[in-house]
Amino acid sequence: MKNKVGLLIAIIGLVILNSCKMEESKIEEVLFVGTYTDNGSEGIYRYSLNLDTGELTNKSLAAKIKSPSYLAFSPDKNSLYAVSEVDNYKNEDGSITTFRVKDTTLTEVAVQSTHGAHPCFVGVSDDGKLVAVANYTGGNVAVFSALDNGNLKPSPQVIDHKVLDTSRTAHAHMAAFLNDELIVSDLGLDRIKRYKEFDGKFVSSEQKELVVAEGAGPRHFVISKDAEFLYVINELNSTITMFKKDEGKYYGKETYDTVASDFKGESYCADLHLSPDGKYLYGTNRGENTVVIFEVDQITGKLKLVGRESVIGDWPRNFTIDPTGKYLLVANQRSNNIVVFNRDAENGTLSFVSQVDLPSPVCLKFY
Repeated sequence: MKNKVGLLIAIIGLVILNSCKMEESKIEEVLFVGTYTDNGSEGIYRYSLNLDTGELTNKSLAAKIKSPSYLAFSPDKNSLYAVSEVDNYKNEDGSITTFRVKDTTLTEVAVQSTHGAHPCFVGVSDDGKLVAVANYTGGNVAVFSALDNGNLKPSPQVIDHKVLDTSRTAHAHMAAFLNDELIVSDLGLDRIKRYKEFDGKFVSSEQKELVVAEGAGPRHFVISKDAEFLYVINELNSTITMFKKDEGKYYGKETYDTVASDFKGESYCADLHLSPDGKYLYGTNRGENTVVIFEVDQITGKLKLVGRESVIGDWPRNFTIDPTGKYLLVANQRSNNIVVFNRDAENGTLSFVSQVDLPSPVCLKFY
């Protein structure tokens, strides 16, 4: 009987211990930051975000690399892909570096050409088998196949947007895999191109492209969880365009201004994200230096302005919402700081919590 009691006590102790460890694991999240390295930065940095206080601590240089302006993890988090936004890696191309990730430590595995100048975005398919890079100045997209260990095979498929329109200059800005398609926003062509995989290559989908206003400059996009609505943030005319899906095709329905009507001066949109519950849409304005906040109608997909929050800095680029949905973090490129806001999940509003200094931060990714 005593042995049974002792065993029961031991089991209870283990349960309590494991529970405590689980609670401890939720105290912080690891954040990786991509930067431009022409202003004192050395590459990719790592921070800890305290989920109780909203403070960023434990700064360290995770990898020394030239201008890693965009980062993306593989689905299993065992690999990190970082593009170097340069044009002098090889044959006027930029580069993509594959890192092995173990216990949040990065180990460089390989560096390859992106087959285009100034790569600015990298997207990974849900199964981790494909990695797409948008080359801004190159005006093309390189689609790499990934091995089981995360390494990228050489000789990617290169989808050239320069041949699509000789009167405009192609600038591929984002390439992401959504619902078995590759979707690419091209800022120079004012188009969002859709591609499907056929016989091992990506070709134009049935709906080849979505069109925004001339001169709008589509930069980034997000899609609702049910894939019924697609939102595009347009850099050059500071708007968000909402597309609604109908029988497999998306049609433009509404366009919304991101800056205040009384704002004087130039402003350029950068990034946008939906909240984890899909109820709010956020976007960054470079110039007005704000995060614009919209409430999303869950039936119609239409947006209702909630307000704008100062980024407490200059030239907000990429931003992110932590996995719990409690905090929104903004990378301010020109003021050299990362700002943490508390996010009111009920109302969508933001309130300042903390900030840290870092030269030219431009990409924020939680591990």
